[in-house]
Amino acid sequence: MPKLIVTHDVDDVAHWLASPKRAEVFEGIATDLQTYVLPGDERRVALSMEVADMDAMEAMLKSEAGAEAMKYDGVHPDTIVIYFAG
Repeated sequence: MPKLIVTHDVDDVAHWLASPKRAEVFEGIATDLQTYVLPGDERRVALSMEVADMDAMEAMLKSEAGAEAMKYDGVHPDTIVIYFAG
């Protein structure tokens, strides 16, 4: 199961951290979700996760539900960077 780290900017870190949307959209796609905040930067955050099905992950990110969750969480989609564990 590939391990990913996903970084991106958000409107409000506290809102993003408290949001239930992340667990909802990643349910059945990713496990071991962990959140990270870049100290000294009010907008930069990261997630690490293990993904069982990368096709499902990519489909979710492109779906309406994924877009709605990102909007609710204040995620800036154009700043998303996905790293794969090597």
